[in-house]
Amino acid sequence: MDQKGKNAVQFVGNPAEKKVDVLIGGDLFTSYIYPDNIAKPTLYPLITSTGKRLTRGFPLDPQPGERFDHPHHVGFWLNYGDVNGYDFWNNSFSEPDNHKFGVIRHEKVVRADGKKGLLEVTAKWVSGDQEDLLAETTQFYFSASGNTRQIDRITTLKALTDVAFNDNKEGLIGIRVIRALELPSDSPEFYLGADGKPMKEKTVNNDGVTGNYLSSEGLTGGGVWGTRGKWMYLYGRVDGDPVSLTLIDHPSNVGYPTYWHARGYGLFAANPLGQKIFSEGREELNFSLKKGESVTFRYRLLVQGGNGLSKQEIDRSFEEFSKK
Repeated sequence: MDQKGKNAVQFVGNPAEKKVDVLIGGDLFTSYIYPDNIAKPTLYPLITSTGKRLTRGFPLDPQPGERFDHPHHVGFWLNYGDVNGYDFWNNSFSEPDNHKFGVIRHEKVVRADGKKGLLEVTAKWVSGDQEDLLAETTQFYFSASGNTRQIDRITTLKALTDVAFNDNKEGLIGIRVIRALELPSDSPEFYLGADGKPMKEKTVNNDGVTGNYLSSEGLTGGGVWGTRGKWMYLYGRVDGDPVSLTLIDHPSNVGYPTYWHARGYGLFAANPLGQKIFSEGREELNFSLKKGESVTFRYRLLVQGGNGLSKQEIDRSFEEFSKK
């Protein structure tokens, strides 16, 4: 297969399983999935050009040795913890059915254009009291170059009523990564055993745990949490193979440069809307839309296998993305 063929994007829809597979060079890169049990559409899994899965399996496909906390952390998603008082972030199959949570309901696939690498979808953000709050239109642009697989996500949210994104820690765009990309920890935790069931005792286990963060501002490790930056690089090794995920902000986004809700236990998120907790009360946003108004968020994700990325390479990608 020539290089053009290796980078070719193909979409395979499967309405019965509520997903659209995204293939690059004939191999699965990710799937846009919208099952009823995760309260939102998401991209899952994320697979490198070298065949390494970088997203946690739990709760959809639990793997031995994984953490089983936060069942709402699935794949690569966008939602928020307080929209008119409704929590879209924490909702999952494990939560009781009550009106405090919101659900993002997939509506339709508008376009799936392999030549452009474009998948366009629509969804509704629905409150626990069954009120439509936001109409979402998202364009995913998928591409590949060398060992880098790329996703540009452009999401426009139109207010169907007056909407307040109340300042909240839980948001806005996140990835839950595999155990290997967590940061090593001395804290005892519960994990899934070899049989896929929760272990009965907490243990300290850093076998194969190799993750580390680097921010655009030069910060590393756990110190990146609650800091601002234009991009964040999470890197490590899976079975000896260098892998990384780089999430890039866009200058047009509300709250740019974003605060990073990037944790050592595997949550990798950017939150431009929840500024109070990250600034220790010095800042507060409470972004809002009047009925009929819209806001657009743009993010780029680089999924890398086989080698790492340099700061200069990430900066170049940021500059190129900033012009879109």
